[in-house]
Amino acid sequence: MRIGELSRRTGASPRSLRYYEEQGLLVSTRTPGGHREYAEGVVERVDRIRCLYSAGLNSDTVRRLMPCMYANERGEPAPDLLDMFRDERRRIDAAIRSLERTRDSLDTVIDETVLAREASAAPPSAREPVTLTPIRT
Repeated sequence: MRIGELSRRTGASPRSLRYYEEQGLLVSTRTPGGHREYAEGVVERVDRIRCLYSAGLNSDTVRRLMPCMYANERGEPAPDLLDMFRDERRRIDAAIRSLERTRDSLDTVIDETVLAREASAAPPSAREPVTLTPIRT
């Protein structure tokens, strides 16, 4: 398939696909007219690359991880590669915890704002009960 089709099927821009190829993450062949041609199996590979990038990994790390993610490329990972996997997993776990704390803080602000708006928009009878004191003359 050509780069436009791969882009449509994966959501990755043609520019990103060319970048992945420059980084050694994708391989294409060239038509006689110079157009890139990709094998069918590259769709899943692009999805995996995009997932790793969205997790915050850089190109060098993604390049080192990719051979370990496919059975036909997989060998026994080197111990330092396993250490890198563990480090990346810890970094991602920390980022998730941080995002969850941020989300919880936002939920608190949203909930408090909604409650305050509802309280101020309610008619006086729905707010606090009013006690009337008789006027003595």
